[in-house]
Amino acid sequence: MLSIKDLSVAVDAKQILKGLSLDVPAGEVHAIMGPNGAGKSTLGYALAGRPNYQIKSGSVTFNGEDLFEKDVHERAAAGLYLSFQYPLEIPGVPALTFLRTALNAQKKLRGEDEISAPDFLKRVRELAKTLKIDMDMLKRPLNVGFSGGEKKRMEVLQMALLEPKFLILDETDSGLDIDALKVVSDGVNALRAPDRGMLVITHYQRLLDHIKPDRVHVLVAGRIVRSGGPELALELEAHGYDQYLGEAA
Repeated sequence: MLSIKDLSVAVDAKQILKGLSLDVPAGEVHAIMGPNGAGKSTLGYALAGRPNYQIKSGSVTFNGEDLFEKDVHERAAAGLYLSFQYPLEIPGVPALTFLRTALNAQKKLRGEDEISAPDFLKRVRELAKTLKIDMDMLKRPLNVGFSGGEKKRMEVLQMALLEPKFLILDETDSGLDIDALKVVSDGVNALRAPDRGMLVITHYQRLLDHIKPDRVHVLVAGRIVRSGGPELALELEAHGYDQYLGEAA
């Protein structure tokens, strides 16, 4: 589903990713773990098409198509979704308006009929209930004054509504208490499907107690230095990343 070959990425003329290769098949959840500055978020931003993230070399195919041939909005319409470590606040734009606009924009790009207001509200109410989101919250400006848990639940609501083919979750557990982590993780797990892939970016093993990965990859200094099963996350929690720093160098 997602195939990355020898990807090198620079940010403000500084090379961050240095020949990274990774394959995530449909139906699997892969976790990327690594220390601060390893390039985890850079990978997510580069795949999503954030400006100033310069692709120096390498290739990425998504469902058999060249991802870098697509503009940002085309990547989203193709089914690529990036959740943010710190979701942005958008004053003056009600959350409901944002959600319906995003959904219909993607439908238009795919040549599909837009969703009607009644059908949209029915679907949002169903999803909001499972994520413990009050409908009054959705009438407020997007993420303005939201707690960390509310912002992350809002992102999961967006994912469930947009139904992307591939999720990139960047530090989804950041700022969450135990209860909020369970609600958000349950929402993410509900999106697991045979035709959907996920890449979970995290520092800590605790998120992977809730979102069980099929594979774990260690990213250090812009390169994946080791891959393994879920047990690799437990090893990292016990011993840290120091053992891999020499390999990255």
